[in-house]
Amino acid sequence: MAFDLGGGKGGIRPAMNVTPLVDVVLVLLIIFMVVTPLMTKQMWMDVPGKADDQTEVAPPPPGVLPPVVLTVTKTGAVQINREDVPRDQLVARLQRMLNARPDKIVFFDAENDVPYGSAMDVLDLARGGNITVAVVPDAVAEPSAP
Repeated sequence: MAFDLGGGKGGIRPAMNVTPLVDVVLVLLIIFMVVTPLMTKQMWMDVPGKADDQTEVAPPPPGVLPPVVLTVTKTGAVQINREDVPRDQLVARLQRMLNARPDKIVFFDAENDVPYGSAMDVLDLARGGNITVAVVPDAVAEPSAP
C-alpha cells in the first residue's frame, strides 16, 4: 500500500497500488482464454442417410385404413382427403367418417401461404365437434383420395 504525502488538509492519505491486481487479472484472463476452447465437448451421432428419389416406398399392409387428413388450401377451401367440403358440413362429415374408424383421429394440414387466422378457424370448427386433431409435420405427404 502506498501513501500520498501531498500537502493539504488531511496530511497522509492511503492510496492502493493496483499494479499487482492488474497482473493477477491479466494472468487469469490468459488462463481462461487458453482453457475455454479445450472445454468444448464433441458428440458423435450416426444419422441415417438421405433417401434417394429412386427408392420405392413400401405399400401399406392390406386392411389398413388411410388416415383422415383435413387440409386448408391457399384459397381458404377446406378439404378432407383432397375432397372439397363446405365449412358448414365439415363437422358432420368428419363425425360420420370417424364413427366408422377405430382410431378417431383427424390429421390437420395447411398449405404454406394460408393465413394463421384461417387455419385456426378450421381447427376451431373441428375441435368444436369433439374431434381429436393432430397436426401433420411438413415432411409427410397427404394420402391420395380413395
